Amino acid sequence: MLSKAQAPAPVPHEHGHGGPSIMERFKRMAPPSFKGESQPLLVESWLREIEKIFGAITCAEEDKERVDVWWSSLLRTQFDDSAVEVAWDEFVRLFRAKFVLEHIQDKMEQKFLTHTQGFMTVLEYEARFAELSKYAPYIVVDECITVKKFVMGLKASLRSGLAAFDHRTLDEALSAMCR
Repeated sequence: MLSKAQAPAPVPHEHGHGGPSIMERFKRMAPPSFKGESQPLLVESWLREIEKIFGAITCAEEDKERVDVWWSSLLRTQFDDSAVEVAWDEFVRLFRAKFVLEHIQDKMEQKFLTHTQGFMTVLEYEARFAELSKYAPYIVVDECITVKKFVMGLKASLRSGLAAFDHRTLDEALSAMCR
């Protein structure tokens, strides 16, 4: 996945399926290399591309864990790192922490905290909200707080129509706006 690896590590194989392993399918999708850039847009773009590939090859959580084991092995053998097995979400968090400078993360978090719809469409606002929310995980860990933050950032005319309802998820709030 990172371009620093000199030789390919053994690829984990699926058992009992007789088809290509999850890693073989992943490699066939020609995943982009990450070159250690610290610009948040490049970091996020790389992560998005990897997650698109996971979606395209229908990579279940258990398969991601298998990839994590392979990745940990690669780190130990290729990078002389005493890495431990981590879940994909934790990998993403650690990846951002390493490649997005702290002051940039703080800036992105502040953008999330002050993010409002302004002149954007609801879909544009929601997309930017989702993108920036990655920098405020302590808020988005609670769906109710996430929904409140999202609704409070909407234009007043849309916000007032949603305020009367107790939406438990962001999808519920978005669906209510479409009615």
